[in-house]
Amino acid sequence: MTDTHPTPGPTARPGGPSTRPRGTAGHTEEFRRRVRSGEIGTVPVVVLLVLIWTTFQLLDSSFLAPRNLSTLSVDIVGMGMIATGLVFVLLVGEIDLSVGSVSGLAAAVFAVLNVNHGMTEWLALVLAVLTGAATGLVHGFFVARIGVPAFVVTLAGLLGWNGLMLFLLGSAGTVNLDDEGLVATLTNHYLPDLVAYGLVVLGVVAYLLSSWRHQRRRVAAGLPGRPLGAVAVRTFLLAVPALAAALALADFEGLPLALLLFLVVVVGLDHVLRRTPYGRKVYALGGGVESARRAGVDVAWVRMSVFMVSGTMAAIGGLFLASRITSVSQASGSGDLLMNVIAAVVIGGTSLFGGRGSTWSALLGVLVIQSITFGMVLLGIQIAVKFMITGGILLAAVVIDSLSRQQLKAHGRA
Repeated sequence: MTDTHPTPGPTARPGGPSTRPRGTAGHTEEFRRRVRSGEIGTVPVVVLLVLIWTTFQLLDSSFLAPRNLSTLSVDIVGMGMIATGLVFVLLVGEIDLSVGSVSGLAAAVFAVLNVNHGMTEWLALVLAVLTGAATGLVHGFFVARIGVPAFVVTLAGLLGWNGLMLFLLGSAGTVNLDDEGLVATLTNHYLPDLVAYGLVVLGVVAYLLSSWRHQRRRVAAGLPGRPLGAVAVRTFLLAVPALAAALALADFEGLPLALLLFLVVVVGLDHVLRRTPYGRKVYALGGGVESARRAGVDVAWVRMSVFMVSGTMAAIGGLFLASRITSVSQASGSGDLLMNVIAAVVIGGTSLFGGRGSTWSALLGVLVIQSITFGMVLLGIQIAVKFMITGGILLAAVVIDSLSRQQLKAHGRA
């Protein structure tokens, strides 16, 4: 006897993609589901940044003046480059405490080779960046191949690379860079206004097209996609602050080359993480070592590679920090740099537990840290207050991260 009852196909799965409403209703439902499950993204840090800027602007009307915004946009680059590399390490659930020392070491290598030994700036710069990559390879080897905890390895690196930097600088302790040289140009060169406007238009159009293509792919796969209205609103929310920033920078000296390079790095590495097989392996490893190994991920190689990325970006960040003051000294890479970098990445939304975050976390987090510092200096408030405020924000970010992770676990998504 033939069974006359139809067998439910995949489309009948409760809660599956085909059962969700499409269009605005489906997008709204998807957004609510993600928020309830703990996937709040960058919303808290964006709100925090708006509150910080609003508060300081009310206290001092010159806070958002073109000159100050231009200065702030350059000040975030050195620390931001270092933070961007640290994101990769945190995504796999590890930590790198050596980034400050590595940044100082790379700057010292460049200064000694270029100034003391007469090597051309381009070659000295390449060797300085390769120095950062080499330190990351050493850290990654001990962590991934030997099994030493990353905390211990990178803490040893913090001490060891700082000692090597002091050795290279010698008794003089300070090396002054050429004010008109390549490295100095990184933070003192500005591009014409038309370049800033053109980049805003290009970026907004690229975002619009990318969102539209992503929406079409989701709809084709039977998943709820963003309605065109939501895409338009997101594009508008991106275009307005971008254009406002371009106008403000144009009122001073134009688009800083340092800011442009930083944005290129953020966008480029974000593409690597989100759109390449390597990036998917990084996120997979952060989601669980054993599950990543069973999926065919070379766990040891990925771990080594993220430390190399961190070391490389620390070196690049160190060169930008040296460019800002056109010198390298025994204080390079020390002080509160490491704590600020870690705080920036976490405040920006990268999880300390691994598996969640992006390079945009570094950009947003550094903006928060440097905006607080800049506002405090502008108002003449003691630096001690800045430390207390930053510490409180960092604690709040970690608490939100922990609560979000608990929600993800409760919904079976962590």
